[in-house]
Amino acid sequence: MEKDRLVSIIIPVYNEAANISAFFAFLSRVLRSISGYGWEIIFVNDGSTDDSAAALVKINHELSGAGSLVVRVIEFSRNFGKEAALSAGLSEARGAAALMVDADFQHPLEMIPELVEKWSAGAEVVIGVRSKNRKAGWAKRAGSFLFYRIIRSISKIDMRPGETDFRILDRAVIDAFKALPEKNRMTRALIDWLGFRREYIFFTANERADGHAGYSLGKLIRLAMNSFVSLSLFPLKLAGYLGLLIIFTVGPFGLYIFLGKYIFAWPYAASFSGPAQLAILITFLVGIVLTSLGLVALYIAHIHNEVLGRPLYVIRQNKS
Repeated sequence: MEKDRLVSIIIPVYNEAANISAFFAFLSRVLRSISGYGWEIIFVNDGSTDDSAAALVKINHELSGAGSLVVRVIEFSRNFGKEAALSAGLSEARGAAALMVDADFQHPLEMIPELVEKWSAGAEVVIGVRSKNRKAGWAKRAGSFLFYRIIRSISKIDMRPGETDFRILDRAVIDAFKALPEKNRMTRALIDWLGFRREYIFFTANERADGHAGYSLGKLIRLAMNSFVSLSLFPLKLAGYLGLLIIFTVGPFGLYIFLGKYIFAWPYAASFSGPAQLAILITFLVGIVLTSLGLVALYIAHIHNEVLGRPLYVIRQNKS
């Protein structure tokens, strides 16, 4: 199979022993229904504590190498998390494109042909957008809504609500992603940061086939916080913004009281006692301190950008 017709399928695995055999059988049927492509399936075992490793070894030994299908298994020494697993898969992918999919059946495998078709037609990133989740709790739905609203507000990244890791990336996107050095990462957000030509497909997430979700609420919160910090400098500058708000709110009010009480003898201003005036003065000084912290944050922001080491620009193609 020619390399430009090879597509890598990256599948993070964490305690999916109950699902993995049925998942692979279904995936194999879907892939073999798409003609003209070779398939490199990369399972990344993210330190599973169940029998996932044995199930993957069995698949690798018994079911790989059939026609245009090749199976590879990457074993982590311990659980490093889904983002690390996706990054490892993208780093090892040999195909002209890489498709990322979860092993718990929540991503609709039957839509893989549509992803591949849109990529083949010229899209460099085709993103699966979850329009509905059949069995998501209210806390997860509310958290997802807030996350996307906040990230779109405080960063320059256009992330659609419901975006998932179920997506296909062109080789140019894979190579650009591999050049990003940061360790605390959210894969889908970094891919969106890279840009490139994007298309979308919409799906209703299936219920998880078996087992428990690998991402607990605590992990999701940590992932969101890491994303806010790495994708936007707004949290760093928040103290400065708050300080300016205090100064421009309390400052004129304090000036009004000072002039009215000690110079013009305005009745309302004169009614403020000494402790009240002291409280206003302290609040004003707090605003100055917070504004000063904001100025320091601007310098830290420059250091932050330098330490991240992201490229100044990303080239899609260089023709000569």
